[in-house]
Amino acid sequence: MSKKILACGITVPLLLVVSGCGVIGGGVKTEAKSKQVQKAQPFDLKAAVGKPTPAFSLKDADGQVVRPADYKGKVVLLDFWATWCGPCKLEIPWFMEFERQFKDQGFAVVGVSMDEDGWAAIKPYAQNMKMNYRILLGNDDVSTAYGGLDALPTTLLIDRQGRIASVHEGVTMGKEDFKNAIVELLHAPRASASVVPNRALAWLSGPNGR
Repeated sequence: MSKKILACGITVPLLLVVSGCGVIGGGVKTEAKSKQVQKAQPFDLKAAVGKPTPAFSLKDADGQVVRPADYKGKVVLLDFWATWCGPCKLEIPWFMEFERQFKDQGFAVVGVSMDEDGWAAIKPYAQNMKMNYRILLGNDDVSTAYGGLDALPTTLLIDRQGRIASVHEGVTMGKEDFKNAIVELLHAPRASASVVPNRALAWLSGPNGR
């Protein structure tokens, strides 16, 4: 993966912790590149609620290829993270608890690590944290497919039909809010739309992003 300059910021308004690691700067696009971007119509996470989850093919720690389609019929928490990301470490224990509590109800947590050092960094970190959910190694292609991933963590809740129910950039919700959103998706009718337009299921990028 290409090197990126990153900055982490943390704001603590009352009981809500809002934090994330964002990409600073970027290259200058040529006219030709701009035309290519327009033709490709890049995925926009801010307009992603209700849309199908972008496809990817990534490997887990055992070398097995994993795709979003493998989880069709389940509610999925898809978390883009990195070992160097402090805010990511805050959420990991929550996601581990959700995996334990809801895995028998058709729920799964999938973590996509964006670490440039790959499994050499991920495996000891996951072992130390005792992470109990599937971890995949991300790359530039998956970052592009999901709109660039300008900040980590970026977490998506995906309904049983494979549609994006909510997008959370940074630590924008507390543990109980995440849990309530998961329960709501698990209890939604399987054959009907399960994207629920409430305060928990929306694009969230900060305290004013609700």
